[in-house]
Amino acid sequence: MAQRRTFAIVASQYHPELVGALVEHTKRELQAISASFVVTTYEVPGAFEIPLAVSEVAARGGFDAIIALGVIIEGQTSHASLIAQTITASLQQIALNTRIPVIHEVLSVKNEEQARERCLGEEINRGTEAARVAVQMAQVLGTIRGPR
Repeated sequence: MAQRRTFAIVASQYHPELVGALVEHTKRELQAISASFVVTTYEVPGAFEIPLAVSEVAARGGFDAIIALGVIIEGQTSHASLIAQTITASLQQIALNTRIPVIHEVLSVKNEEQARERCLGEEINRGTEAARVAVQMAQVLGTIRGPR
């Protein structure tokens, strides 16, 4: 019998077609791994707001892993790079502070074509990969920590 696991997805509403596809691929893969998994999704306006919501979800507790999903497309200024760096550092710090795996799939891409490949495609879909990593991390930490 599969162990019941709970996962949270925190997703940006910005670039809805792309991020929506990431969310759907993530959910589909989690359900394919085990129909007993419980998945709760929280939406935030943009990528910059993801770490705060992830922090709140982590503080609430009760999740085996949190999956952060978003898309940042590089523009003409350094704004995208600054946001991506801040999100990366913040998500890692949240994971370390709370001891809950935070799966970082807030994609930083050069153009929409790269985003489409990673969000809409089947071959290298980052939502699918995020789901797999979340399950693996929940299993590894469950082994390290022992029975609940």
